[in-house]
Amino acid sequence: MLKAAEECSPKREGYKETKIGLLPTGWDVVSLEEISESSAPIRYGVVQIGPDTPGGVPIVPIKHIRRIGDVVLHRASPEIEGQYKGSRVQGGDLLLSVKGTIGEVGVVPEGFDGNIAREIARIRPKPCCDAQFLSLQIQAPQTQRRIDNLVVGSTRLEFSIHAVRDFMVALPPLPEQRKIAEILRTWDEALEQLTALRAAKEKRLVGLRAALLFGELRLNGQRRNWVPTRLGAVTHELTKRNGAKGLGRDFVMGVTKAEGVVPMREQTIAGDISRYKRLPPRAFAYNPMRINVGSIAMNEREDEVLVSPDYVVFACNAGGLDPDYLDHLRKTSWWAHYINSGGSGSVRQRTYYDDLAALKLPLPELDEQKAIATVLNTARADLAATEREIEAVTLQKRGLMQKLLTGEWRVPLDPSEPSASTEETEHAR
Repeated sequence: MLKAAEECSPKREGYKETKIGLLPTGWDVVSLEEISESSAPIRYGVVQIGPDTPGGVPIVPIKHIRRIGDVVLHRASPEIEGQYKGSRVQGGDLLLSVKGTIGEVGVVPEGFDGNIAREIARIRPKPCCDAQFLSLQIQAPQTQRRIDNLVVGSTRLEFSIHAVRDFMVALPPLPEQRKIAEILRTWDEALEQLTALRAAKEKRLVGLRAALLFGELRLNGQRRNWVPTRLGAVTHELTKRNGAKGLGRDFVMGVTKAEGVVPMREQTIAGDISRYKRLPPRAFAYNPMRINVGSIAMNEREDEVLVSPDYVVFACNAGGLDPDYLDHLRKTSWWAHYINSGGSGSVRQRTYYDDLAALKLPLPELDEQKAIATVLNTARADLAATEREIEAVTLQKRGLMQKLLTGEWRVPLDPSEPSASTEETEHAR
């Protein structure tokens, strides 16, 4: 039976089965200990860092593992750090988070002189291993899944130092490592540029909201006083229920700060949804106990949906308030300040419709509201386009990592590039 199964399974020419899967015949499978310098064995960092000490030794924490050269680090006193000389780091060292947050990876920049926290393991690669390639190999989804299988602990997760040392990785010849790292670095650079662009567009949108919604910047060039208007004068509460023969369970939605109106998980939906409230298109809904953390949204769907009977649902009056204008206004710091200072309840704040209705809005005439909303919608759509591009590039990079770091796709090497020396290809012998 086994022989028959082997004969039926496809075999790729130039590849071999290894402990971690199918790899090219020219690649090795080695442990992290085997490719680490014997003079700098893999180890944890400083256990108790102590107070920040001016002139002390910088200590890298998990949260800055990828931004070592870009942030101000906590400094331990020379007396405390001196007890952990064996975990000091230098340029080219690879850092791996092994406690709490598992699997974060960073490479120490050249010229850095410091140490690491207890939650990080230092790996100093031998010349046969490119640090950037090793970083990518550990970040790869297929590698992260294997790490997850070795994590121990129930309350405080840990990837033990022994498991780190024994952990196996795929290692091609050094020229191929460098070429793979070079290719993937271009995708990282593209993501960095897109991330910076997204931050700039977010800042622009915040600035436009502040300027347009509070009259600092007028689209028509004129300035006149806007009459403060109670929200209750230009909106109305909606209390219509679903009923016994209303919409089905597929229409039940929840409201989150990050995603707005989204389908509710089946296990959180009540057996009887007849009391659920109807939420029409371009109407608003929120949980009165969570609006203070931003959980309010406009229904941007074309169809009416259902929300929890505990939610507050309201709509804008057709001749008084543009829904898009309000949707932008609710995302300002001015709105957040009111929500967090209003409401009722001594233990946990609840903001019902009457509480919200008392809010006085900076409100221009309806035509100007719509003009302002159009400008802000354009800026928001531009930001969303960049976010979609980041998602697409991230997905493409993950797919490319899967292909390149397993050898499924081989990279072309420059014929003029010298082959790796015998010393470099002797992987930890």
